[in-house]
Parts: sequence; structure tokens; C-alpha cells
Amino acid sequence: MSIADLRRDYRARALSETDAAADPLVFFRQWFDEAVRADLHDANAMTLATASADGTPDGRIVLLKDVGPDGFTFFTNYDSAKGQELAENPRATLVFFWAALERQVRVSGTVTRVDAAASDAYFLSRPRESQVGAWASPQSQVIADRATLETRMADATARFAAEPMTRPPHWGGYLVTPAWIEFWQGRPNRLHDRLRYHRAGNSWTIARLAP
Repeated sequence: MSIADLRRDYRARALSETDAAADPLVFFRQWFDEAVRADLHDANAMTLATASADGTPDGRIVLLKDVGPDGFTFFTNYDSAKGQELAENPRATLVFFWAALERQVRVSGTVTRVDAAASDAYFLSRPRESQVGAWASPQSQVIADRATLETRMADATARFAAEPMTRPPHWGGYLVTPAWIEFWQGRPNRLHDRLRYHRAGNSWTIARLAP
């Protein structure tokens, strides 16, 4: 079968304005919890799209680690490619796709670093090997080979066998504060439901978009 012939119709659910909560962050949490209850693999995986100062786009999958009234939080290396792009252009788009539920959510907004205390708390909750790995990996930089990374990991493991674990100064959290959030529900014949919320001061407006 050719790639062009790969398709399926979406018929599982519908999305109407009466289904939608007044607050899109509350509504997102409802959809997210459904994805978790459906036992979907990596329900918190999301595409993080960024752009450099000259507008060159970039994207990768990261993991959502918190969502609340202020927005969406993830953690990474500040010196990574994404960290450098966010320093130059502190805006991002997030995309969640839960294929089994025939749902997609897109979020776009401004990005700020979370405070040091929040980054410390999350870092110290991670598995030990992940903590050590954050020290060992010069994320996004060119390295000679796999052995180089494994040597750095061994060195960091030895270091933190002898001293208390701390968060690297180049590692921490980002908060995406949404300007708009769009909920997409697959429907038959590609006539999908799309509801988009726009921030209007301290409240939100909602509109239906054509598929």
C-alpha cells in the first residue's frame, strides 16, 4: 500500500460547545485524564515546537510534567537546542495527539522559566539515574561517540556517590502560558470538530473552526 492510501475515518466521538468547559485548562485536564484512564502509552507526550530568533522552526517530543491554572510545565536542559531557541524567542506551541481517542490538542503561548524551588523539587523527585544523566549529558552538543557519553555518565555516577545530589544549574522547568488552546475531535468524512479558546484578559472566548 502506498503512503497516500493510508487513511481511516474517525467515528468514535463528537465535540460540541455544550461539552466544553468555560476554562480550557480545566477542559484539557478532563481530556488528559481520559487519556490516562484509557491506558494510552505516554499520554503526557507532546510535540514542543519552537523557533530561533530568525524564525527557523524546530520541534521534538517532550513530556508534560504539570498542568494548572497558569499553564503547562515541562523540564529540560537550558543549554539544549530548545533552551537556546526559547532564550532567543520565548514562544512555543505544544501538540498532544491521542490517536486511540481520535483527539488532538494544540496550545500556543509565551514561555518562562519556572522558579528554582519548583525545578529543585521536580529534579529531586526523578529516578537517580535520570538525575545523574542530567549532569552527564551536554544535551544537543556534538560528542565523539557513545563511549564518550558513557564515560561522562560513569564520572557523574562516581561524583554523586561521594556528595549529595543537586540540580544542575543548566537544567530546570519551563511554563507555557497559553494565548490560545484548540481541541480537535476526529469526525467522519474529515469534517472534524475544532473548538478554539482565545485568552481575553482574565477570561476566555471560544469559537468553532472549520476543519
